[in-house]
Amino acid sequence: MAQEVFKRTEKKYLLDRETYEELVKRLAYYMDKDKYFDSEIMSIYFDTPDYRLIRTSIEKPVFKEKIRLRSYGVPSSEDEVFLEIKRKFKGVVYKRRSEMPLNEAVSFTRGAQIQPHNQQIENEIKWAFNYYNSLSPKMMISYHRHAYVGKDNKNLRITFDDRILYRDYDLNLSNGIYGEELLKDGQRLMEIKIPDAMPLWLSDILDELEIFSTSFSKYGTAYQTLLKNNALGKHRDSATMPRAI
Repeated sequence: MAQEVFKRTEKKYLLDRETYEELVKRLAYYMDKDKYFDSEIMSIYFDTPDYRLIRTSIEKPVFKEKIRLRSYGVPSSEDEVFLEIKRKFKGVVYKRRSEMPLNEAVSFTRGAQIQPHNQQIENEIKWAFNYYNSLSPKMMISYHRHAYVGKDNKNLRITFDDRILYRDYDLNLSNGIYGEELLKDGQRLMEIKIPDAMPLWLSDILDELEIFSTSFSKYGTAYQTLLKNNALGKHRDSATMPRAI
């Protein structure tokens, strides 16, 4: 069974191609490829009509949260996906998710009763839907990921994301991976995920390569890009809700 509860610190870094290639070489001594090393990840983010959740998140408050539907690869209606609520409080990330078939997840987000898979987590997500009111799919983010896990510390994970695509229309996981590029050519987004302090060896490598953390949200950057281009919602059509197939 997939892990459903996470508590950790997450640091993000934007890397160019040359820095990424040198970093991966140095990490080989300390990190192994994760069992899900190579994956395609798709996420639909839910928000209010006025984008309250992402607008709040961009302001960097002490507490913020996101609600999303995530799949690994393009799912059919019967494939397992994750309905997630991700909260961040004082720099610590708390992620809780329930695994279920796509058609059930879609029904759940529309207010239907389903057979519980993890009732406690599903109740938390249901509460969030009731609290924010009028939550609906607002953005699709997809990307290709390489994931590594620490040889001596299995709680240390480092991921590298490229081919980050976004769209705010056709918000259906089953309709595949496509959209506009979020990063510059050759760029990758690195995330370091660990429940405690960063290892000294990793801090030393980052210092030597002059790699510095940054504040970067895939959904937030996509939202701000569309807002800047006055394109938010312009291409949205009748497919704004993921369909149960």
